[in-house]
Amino acid sequence: MLRDFQLRETPPMTGSMHRSSVETYRHSLAVLDSMLRKGLARAVEAEFPPANLLAARLAPDMHPLLRQVQIACDLAKSGGARLAGVEVPAHADDETTFEELFARIDRVRAFLDALDPAAIEAGVDRTIEIRVRDQQFTFQGIDFLNRWSLPNFYFHLGMAYALLRHNGVALGKRDFLFP
Repeated sequence: MLRDFQLRETPPMTGSMHRSSVETYRHSLAVLDSMLRKGLARAVEAEFPPANLLAARLAPDMHPLLRQVQIACDLAKSGGARLAGVEVPAHADDETTFEELFARIDRVRAFLDALDPAAIEAGVDRTIEIRVRDQQFTFQGIDFLNRWSLPNFYFHLGMAYALLRHNGVALGKRDFLFP
């Protein structure tokens, strides 16, 4: 089945920062939601507790699926917020079920929808500082998006895909690209 790849759910934007950030996050969060729904269906079909899938890891020292999803959501909302120059909303990271993860994805997508596209466009040259553990990073907006936010977002999205796939969920490359 061929698909015409266009983001039809959002109107065309004249600038590229909004497309490259908010629209990309929104699309990929829809992909994540779709992959998780297939994971939940697999658990129900195979009659094993869905919580087992949420706790799955590829290695003992990596985050489980549940945390990979939380982090992907955090990267999307913080990426959009920082580019728009607004405060990053806090989430409690208290999800324990697929349904709660679906709700988190929906909250992040609603937050992204509420961001002002003009503020995102103005973020191209905005100075963005982030602190990770004991390191401080400073970026211009476009570099923050391309060298920090999107690569980290896709890393955790890819880990979610790999964990689901490794645990028997029938996913392919198309599932990573399209919801």
